[in-house]
Amino acid sequence: MTSRTPLKNARRWVVKVGSSLLTNDGAGLDTSLIDGWAEQMAALCREGAEVVLVSSGAVSEGIKRLGWRRRPHALHELQAAAAVGQMGVIQAYESAFQRQGVRTAQILLSHDDLADRQRYLNARSTLRTLLNLGVVPVINENDTVAVEEIRFGDNDTLAGLVANLIESDILVILTDQEGMYDRDPNRHSDAKLIHEAQAGDPVLEQQAAGGGVGKWGRGGMLTKVRAARHAARSGTPTLIASGRRGGVLQAIARGEEVGTLILPAQAPMDARKRWLAGQLQVRGRFILDDGAVKVLRESGSSLLPIGVKAVEGGFARGEVVACVDGQGSEIARGLVNYNAEEARKIMGRPSRDIEAILGYVDEPELIHRDNMVML
Repeated sequence: MTSRTPLKNARRWVVKVGSSLLTNDGAGLDTSLIDGWAEQMAALCREGAEVVLVSSGAVSEGIKRLGWRRRPHALHELQAAAAVGQMGVIQAYESAFQRQGVRTAQILLSHDDLADRQRYLNARSTLRTLLNLGVVPVINENDTVAVEEIRFGDNDTLAGLVANLIESDILVILTDQEGMYDRDPNRHSDAKLIHEAQAGDPVLEQQAAGGGVGKWGRGGMLTKVRAARHAARSGTPTLIASGRRGGVLQAIARGEEVGTLILPAQAPMDARKRWLAGQLQVRGRFILDDGAVKVLRESGSSLLPIGVKAVEGGFARGEVVACVDGQGSEIARGLVNYNAEEARKIMGRPSRDIEAILGYVDEPELIHRDNMVML
């Protein structure tokens, strides 16, 4: 059995399509490719699979419809382009899937939808219900209302988080390359395709960082590798492959050697830990001493005030705070039991002193281990 063999049994798929591929580098929606993907996904559904489609392209299609020559930088113009382009993207997918006899649903997500625990659970319930009904959800970031500081940043990240959300068996990222290469193939003729790698491998991220970003999209190969790291938290493998290759989804389902397969390196996290790990916005940082770093890494203990050397940022009780070592590397994050002002007063002190310092004691820990995830 090879590492591709388990892909034959994948039942729940997340398929992500990027802007450059969808719009043929800004020339307009490539309806022939869209028809091909719809046909392939419909075939998967007829074989008993569940498919969620994460698609970029709204901004790019809007730029084309508005007659703009290049992607704007102003946020209000990008939001306007998204509003115009989303109509065309959804219309194209709806028509393509209708021809295959498959129903679709549009879902627009913002960062807050996945950052808030209740909204996260609501989104998961809705997606699972649609899949049980045999519907293919078409997901995009809500670019029309998202502002820079609360956006996912790219749909690769969104796809990785959706894979966590629904605990998919595979995340497929379709791109205009055959997969990931050890060097940028556009600049190096001797670049070699990476057939298999592990999520979270720092060498892989260094190799991915060598690629560029297309003018019509926001991502690049690095965002795809980071999306694979998100997906790996639920035990989901990621496959980066060419969306222009005929029958690529069926080839993946047959376990064929196509694209770049990025495998999880660790056991899956539980659902709550995945939600915590997927928080893209942290409200502050705890700088830990070496002893606290060692205890967290080796024992999985709670974070006590005595192990904190410094507190950065402003945050309220219950918000997400990062825990970093002396070199600034994040080792964990979690939901804090005290606000920033209180944390600064009790940092470096034993838990027994909390009541005397603050006048009350809520919890002996700054972050309880049940509300913390190691990274």
